[in-house]
Amino acid sequence: MPTTAPQDPSQPSWTRKAFLRGVTAVGMAPLLPAVLPGAAHAASGSDRPGFDLVRDGVAVDVFVDAADDPAVIRAAGDLQADVERVCGVRPGLRHTLPERSTALVVVGTLGASPVIDRLVRQGRLDVRRVQGRWEASVTQVVERPAPGVDRALVIAGSDRRGTVYGIYDTSERVGVSPWYWWADVPVEQRDGVTVPVGPFERREPSVRYRGVFINDEQNLTTWSQRTQDPDKNIGPETYRRLFELLLRLKANYLWPAMHPYSDFFNKYRESPELADRYGIVVGSSHPEALLRNGVHEWAPWAEEHRDADGGLPVYDYTVNPAVISAYWRARARENAAYESSWTIGMRGLHDTALETKYATTTAEKVVVMNDIIADQRRILAEEVGAAARPQIFIPYKEVLDLYNAGVQVPDDVTLIWPDDNHGNMRQLPTEAERARSGGNGIYYHLSYWGRPRSYLWLDTTQLAKVWQELRRVYEHGVDRMWIFNVGDLKSIETGLSFSLDMAWDVDRWHADDVGGFLAQWYGRQFGLRHAQEIAAVRTEYYRLAAERRPEFIDRNMFSVVHHGDEAGRRMAAYDRLLQRTVALGAELPEAYQDAYYELVRYPVHGAYLMNLKYYWADRNALAVRQGRGAGTNVFADLAETAHAQEAALTRRYNTEVAGGKWDGYVNPYPSQIPKAPGRPAVTRIARQETSGLGIASEGNEIGTQRPLAFAAATRDRRFVDVFNTGFLAVDWVAEAEQPWVRLSATGGTLTEQTRVWVDIDWARAPEGAHDVTIAFTSGERRFEVPVRVVNDGERARRRARGFVEANGYVSIDAAHTEHRVARGRARWRTVRGLGRRTAAVEAVPSTAAPVTSDFAARAPELRYRVRFGATGSFPVTVFRLPSLDERGARRLALALDDQSPVVLSGQAVATGNRGDAWARNVEEGVEKLTASVTVTEPGEHVLRVFMVDPGIVVDQIVVDTGGLPAAAYLAPPESYHPVFNPEPDSGPGLDAPSR
Repeated sequence: MPTTAPQDPSQPSWTRKAFLRGVTAVGMAPLLPAVLPGAAHAASGSDRPGFDLVRDGVAVDVFVDAADDPAVIRAAGDLQADVERVCGVRPGLRHTLPERSTALVVVGTLGASPVIDRLVRQGRLDVRRVQGRWEASVTQVVERPAPGVDRALVIAGSDRRGTVYGIYDTSERVGVSPWYWWADVPVEQRDGVTVPVGPFERREPSVRYRGVFINDEQNLTTWSQRTQDPDKNIGPETYRRLFELLLRLKANYLWPAMHPYSDFFNKYRESPELADRYGIVVGSSHPEALLRNGVHEWAPWAEEHRDADGGLPVYDYTVNPAVISAYWRARARENAAYESSWTIGMRGLHDTALETKYATTTAEKVVVMNDIIADQRRILAEEVGAAARPQIFIPYKEVLDLYNAGVQVPDDVTLIWPDDNHGNMRQLPTEAERARSGGNGIYYHLSYWGRPRSYLWLDTTQLAKVWQELRRVYEHGVDRMWIFNVGDLKSIETGLSFSLDMAWDVDRWHADDVGGFLAQWYGRQFGLRHAQEIAAVRTEYYRLAAERRPEFIDRNMFSVVHHGDEAGRRMAAYDRLLQRTVALGAELPEAYQDAYYELVRYPVHGAYLMNLKYYWADRNALAVRQGRGAGTNVFADLAETAHAQEAALTRRYNTEVAGGKWDGYVNPYPSQIPKAPGRPAVTRIARQETSGLGIASEGNEIGTQRPLAFAAATRDRRFVDVFNTGFLAVDWVAEAEQPWVRLSATGGTLTEQTRVWVDIDWARAPEGAHDVTIAFTSGERRFEVPVRVVNDGERARRRARGFVEANGYVSIDAAHTEHRVARGRARWRTVRGLGRRTAAVEAVPSTAAPVTSDFAARAPELRYRVRFGATGSFPVTVFRLPSLDERGARRLALALDDQSPVVLSGQAVATGNRGDAWARNVEEGVEKLTASVTVTEPGEHVLRVFMVDPGIVVDQIVVDTGGLPAAAYLAPPESYHPVFNPEPDSGPGLDAPSR
């Protein structure tokens, strides 16, 4: 059915409703709230008093049966420590019930704790929605649970991890963040702590296996060797910390570090033993079949198993199947006793392509892969038996091509679908693949090393993008395993928390309130009073990264001459964001400063400086082309100062934050993995005892040929750069031909440069189109800047009902629709916080059938009212997010009024190359699809966008009526609209000091 225009996405409607979702004020500390984590269901309205864990300096003992799983007993010890962190008093840990106690915490697993099982049999503990479920738990207060015990807080799990998660739920509710150690989130001190009586149920998760891949971990290795495992390169002490974090985040799964600069996981037998004691399932990545780390383990194995002629066997199954099979078998036998995940299939050593000397065609390689899988399955059956579950097959890179060409994966093996390494799922399971007993999973990147560019430094993937892709994944039945590549972990705190939150309860957050997660999450770290402001800061941080990740910044990316200096406007947005960040940090107590630096200040400030140094370097290069004098060196100084400030920022993280705890962990420029953009080259010129006036107006790299364009609808501001071509002072004067052309400065003495802003006094400007000039003079030297003013009057502006063409283009934020039409059980929905502006629109459900004909009757539609002042055939560019479908297509259709729609086809395949369409799309975060529409007469028209393929996301739409510069990177600022954009942003960007 048709729908009306949505609420303006720039207004954060989620802020209160979504923020309060899942938050309870029970036991609230001044800054840290007690919270009920997602997918939890708590009874309300009970008039029973809460349960005091600590009162009057006395802590309640914790009981757990000695026969329960070691993971449960260990986590009960963490609950002791957490209560002590809050109240300064440590509960006792008991393995027998006391003869007399007024209160007791009872922890246990169904079937492993006689006390818990007795309460269930007596009907005093309701586990109907928990028993028999995967990793579920219930927490409730039970009166007189055992002889001599008056009252107990009972934490009961359906299995060992269910109990562990129930324990950590209680820790969070009393004010201990999962990130208390890894991000130094302080624990608010209290004299006592009380928790609700319950029942509080954590039902089974949306996704069975949820975990991380520690990868590209050189910084983690450096830090680990310095602070955790001095004689190792990531060892058991580091993994001990990591296992605890994963469990507190309700994860259960790990692919360990695997690169040459790290010790492989099984090198130290304590590591797999420790994982089992914690309850963590350990698997291995796509090149590490059957838990074997080829980087470290193949060479010594080959040395011990030389060929008959003394040569070293190569890691090629077509050459050495017996040696390789024995290599896999040894690890299967060694780790058979642990809860593991077994990766089957094969790739080359160290994340390289599969080597097959005697299989050269795709068909031959498919046969080889089928033989490999059969061999591995036989090994697992013989060495591990029925416990060899789960088994996973990861069709990553070239293996995906082999899978699609006919590799036969046994039905009970989980298919792990990879993204394109940049957050876009490549393909999703078919109906037949969804029906497989092994189910489906994903391997999804929040951090990546590889083509076309790497992003390893900061957490820069918009949470709304993660949400949109993971929702699409889940709608396609992918619910067995979600594994997230988190690089070396630090800096991915927010993105990882959100991803695992979704993995536990995929329905918790919706298209209109993903930002609510940020408010709630930061509220749990820094307190309710600051939560919404920090969430707003982080949302803007992600938006700016969606324009271009800071790791992807390079020379000449953003225009410094068009759209009011789009690069400068972007830097001004970063500058405002940094000011908000600094001001907010100043309001936080001292105890929160380390955590704030790690989670908020450093990412914002680091991204700002990374962009800033390249902005000034671009201005420096332009100054050289323009023939500037002293100002050229000013820009060089600013670029190098920004780089030095960035280095100092990182140095502070490593040497000062948390007393130097993170020594070596944070480094944009590690030695052995791809680096963030470094110091940009700049040019300096030798001082000359000369002076001279130079002018460059907006839209021109050099000179003033392109006029400054002004339209009454958009109320523009434009700039003219006035600069000295030498080093000695120069006097200058500026004068507009008409009094209604206003200048921010009309003259002075100039040593370097200044930027003069030009706007129009619309109340005095006559209606119609006018060509005037602004003269800039110095002595005998004179420059004329042409100005084009179109004033169709205030009444025309008020009469506009849609977007108004001005200055040769129309720019539309896709969420700002005049009308939406849902058809065929499909529709367009707004996803807030997605894309380069405030929201984007997505065609849903992602499982809908494509519409390939009769669009006006069958396809969901977006409509935009546009007022054109000119006629002709005009290109229309749709900015869509670069989602993929390698077994389908990525299409939409475009039409003006009742004209025949034109189908636009986007990139559907991830090539993995540099420099092609896919590479450009993932670097820019959008794909630009262009078609032409014909405007036959001036006035109002309706621009229509139709869904062809579901799951496609539209961010912005730009119509070029003859004024759009080709050199700009971003879409122009949004056009005037009486509702969505009544006051278009034409403010100045960042500029150098004027002297």
